Amino acid sequence: MTAPTTKRAWKLQEFVAHGANVNCLALGHKTGRVMVTGGDDRKVNLWTVGKPNCIMSLSGHTSPVEAVRFGNAEEMVVAGSMSGALKLWDLEQAKIIRTLTGHKANIRCLDFHPYGDFVASGSLDTNVKLWDIRRKGCIFTYKGHSNGVNCLRFSPDGRWVASASEDMTVKIWDLAAGKLLVDLKQHSGAVNSIEFHPSEYLLASGSSDRSIRFWELEKFQCVDCTDYDNNAIRSVVFHPDGACIFGGSTELLKVYGWEPSRCFDSVNMSWGKVADMAIAQTQLIGASINQTTVSTFVLDLTRVAPLGQVPSTPLPLSSSGRKNFTPDRPSTTSTKQQIPSSTGSIQLERRMSRKPAEEPEEPGSILDDATEDNSSVADVKDLKEYEEVFKPNHKLALSPPRKMDPFPAPKEDDVSVANQMKSLAPFQPAVGSTKPSGSETYRGESRIPPQYRAPSLPPQQPAAPHQSYQTPSNKPAGLDPADFMPPQQPSTMAIGDYDALGQMSKGHNSMSALLAARNKNLQIVRAMWSSGNVRTALESAIQMQDNSVIVDVLNVLNDKPLDWNLDVIDLLILPIYKLLISRYEV
Repeated sequence: MTAPTTKRAWKLQEFVAHGANVNCLALGHKTGRVMVTGGDDRKVNLWTVGKPNCIMSLSGHTSPVEAVRFGNAEEMVVAGSMSGALKLWDLEQAKIIRTLTGHKANIRCLDFHPYGDFVASGSLDTNVKLWDIRRKGCIFTYKGHSNGVNCLRFSPDGRWVASASEDMTVKIWDLAAGKLLVDLKQHSGAVNSIEFHPSEYLLASGSSDRSIRFWELEKFQCVDCTDYDNNAIRSVVFHPDGACIFGGSTELLKVYGWEPSRCFDSVNMSWGKVADMAIAQTQLIGASINQTTVSTFVLDLTRVAPLGQVPSTPLPLSSSGRKNFTPDRPSTTSTKQQIPSSTGSIQLERRMSRKPAEEPEEPGSILDDATEDNSSVADVKDLKEYEEVFKPNHKLALSPPRKMDPFPAPKEDDVSVANQMKSLAPFQPAVGSTKPSGSETYRGESRIPPQYRAPSLPPQQPAAPHQSYQTPSNKPAGLDPADFMPPQQPSTMAIGDYDALGQMSKGHNSMSALLAARNKNLQIVRAMWSSGNVRTALESAIQMQDNSVIVDVLNVLNDKPLDWNLDVIDLLILPIYKLLISRYEV
């Protein structure tokens, strides 16, 4: 049997998502094909996974956006900011629904109730708040953490909410009773991500102590723990059938089982700060953040153990015989979330109807609709994509969902070439790191082996290119000039074809890394320039300490003489002087 000729994991795209640093990101977990980002530019941007163009940009926050989350049907988005304010948006109508305030510090995490019109928020002020979307107020504040809250998840039946904190604990709160149910304390590092099992009374928590712990929710005790990873666990997600769990760290994605604890598979993703993962049919979609850019990754689950295996007997969901969650979904054809008709939900509904004594009305916690409409704007940037993604939801409630084919896997031999070509596409910078260094390489760098290159060539090497680019130390960024020079060998030694091709390949890879870094820097400047922030774009270009970027900016300005003004001259006069006295030709 021949080995597969396509990758089982690959980078799908990398693009500039905001004009400033990206702080948060969330995937739509219903389809895995939509994504929302929030940044220091105080905007909330929506994207289709696999496409580089922003569908819609939501503005109105007065401070950087630090937490975002899709509604369960992907028809709403909630965003929390550094000031402690939440904004809730209706994506089908492209307008704001609510603005809620009450937290005294940055909002770090958000989650939607599975059925009711409620949102939970966790903050750096150590509190968890439960909000009623309809009444535009805070129902209850759960206090008990001693440090910021990193992650929130509602239980599948909607009766509990679990919170993970920097204080190394996981707390589970009873919504109907409005009190702490249990405090889980066995982690030795900050807890970054938590996830309820889709059916069983089981909770998983991923921590900076590099482990995932499994908590049984009948006796509330730890029943298993994975072996320690090389890095902190940043994100966890159960497979929809509950057979395994995926744990994402900086470099690896591992597939785990529990009772007994075992690692089914490990995949090198090299995705960096992975912010969220979602299952989309037979693929796992992951998304990560790096300054102003966002990258998405795809893993083919049909080629990952145990999902890609054909076991002789079906994998058991559990060997413990523990209870299952029994969510009582309301029978309704509306896509709007409804409160379930269970006893716990009825109690929660009653609690919602009156403000508890412990939660007095906070002055200024509700902004009137007129203020919301004036301060918050939804800018649809791609009308066709917007109508295709968000508008069809209510056109025909009984129609089947839009079919989404899996992302095609690139061929093994073509991946490096495809990544080089992708660097030329607008708003899709090459995958290399911003400033390549000798010891740190990104998996998108081109390393074409000699056997795929042209046959024998003359042994001489190309001379150093006329264009080179300096760093503050007057040395090309991340490169050794010797890579571009002919080897110093005795004249009596003949260079074989293989050695010559290897030396040429080394020089080619170094130049590719340099051009990839240059392209990425230019995309960042372009994004700021296109948004109208010319001064900010120029300041960013200067801070990059890359003379090639300054030269490219000057070429653009020379083609547009009307863009020159005193501010531009004031910013560029010193970089121009440095170019003139540089020892390298630019």
